[in-house]
Amino acid sequence: MPGTKEIRSKIASVKSTQKITKAMQMVATSKMRRAQERMRLARPYAQKMRNVIGHLTEANPDYRHPFLVTRETKSVGIIVISTDRGLAGGLNAHIFKQTLLLMRDWQARGAQVSLCIIGSKGLAFFRRLGVPILANVSGLGDRPHVKDLIGTVKVMLDAYSSGELDRLFLVNAQFLNTMTQKPTTEQLLPIEAMDTEGLAEHWDYIYEPEAKVILEGLLIRYIESHVYRAAVENVASEMAARMVAMKAASDNAGKLIGELQLIYNKARQAAITKELSEIVRGAAAV
Repeated sequence: MPGTKEIRSKIASVKSTQKITKAMQMVATSKMRRAQERMRLARPYAQKMRNVIGHLTEANPDYRHPFLVTRETKSVGIIVISTDRGLAGGLNAHIFKQTLLLMRDWQARGAQVSLCIIGSKGLAFFRRLGVPILANVSGLGDRPHVKDLIGTVKVMLDAYSSGELDRLFLVNAQFLNTMTQKPTTEQLLPIEAMDTEGLAEHWDYIYEPEAKVILEGLLIRYIESHVYRAAVENVASEMAARMVAMKAASDNAGKLIGELQLIYNKARQAAITKELSEIVRGAAAV
């Protein structure tokens, strides 16, 4: 059995770690609430843009933008959103697994797969696999901005426009609630058919400049807004996962402290008993 001094040192070390995990839990809780608010504000914007695109496509049924046209899929691009830091439970692992399944599915169909990575954890993971990475960005922090994503997204949009990519997907963590975040896959390009039901009585607008020019810009902003919304949602998922992971770590540290305290008490009791027996034997010898 280890000595009391060694056990006291272990207890002090675990208590120090517990303080850190509790502090990280509280910080993650605070950041998660702010990220949830940003996520809530980002969702309606993307939906409204989709409605406007629906109006414009109804107004110009003869014009089909390349982003709206489905073609034979020979090359696939995947935008993967991961975190920059660890200690977020299995969040990144689940995102990577979802991405690998999507990659293998399209590779089995004979398509070439290229990646766009957002987040340093994703870059470190997929760089080892030898898959072409067309663009990457990291260090977005807890408050990602659209301007930080525009360059990366543009690389993928240009690749799609030039015919290098025939489909573009987005993989990120979907925030369901504090305890549940799941990886989700969404097709960005070609944009799936708009629901134009009920638009006929509303799309008779006057456009300046012409609707085609507006549609061109809106489709790009639409994709950018989707990636931004996914990045914000991924931050909320990261903070929720970290909060849960740090709470579990703090609870485990508490259990370990209790076990070490019990071992310490037993060791101390054994030491006291040994000293008393030595005193008794010494007194008897006298």
